Amino acid sequence: MRRRYHYHVYVIELSQDVLYEARFRKSNPDYVSGKPCVYVGMTGLNPDVRFDKHKAGMQANRFVQEYGLRLLPQLYEMYNPMPYDGARDMEVELAIGLREAGYGVWQA
Repeated sequence: MRRRYHYHVYVIELSQDVLYEARFRKSNPDYVSGKPCVYVGMTGLNPDVRFDKHKAGMQANRFVQEYGLRLLPQLYEMYNPMPYDGARDMEVELAIGLREAGYGVWQA
């Protein structure tokens, strides 16, 4: 019997106000003005549930809790679901790819 994969990568759009955060700016020296700012994560939960937990302050990233606007499924849906190792690696690859495309990216 084939195991069902249940890990997901996800991307959350952040408010442009996150650019006032020095740590965020420092992590994105090649940010292209006007491009989205995003948080990239991975979870064993449905991305919608994980986003709600961030916003509620449960195992939350501070930038998502304060600046998170919405999920951007068009940037991650095609990868999900996947095994844990795949999600862990894809989280990093997706963050790098978005950063190279000029996005402001936070990835914990």
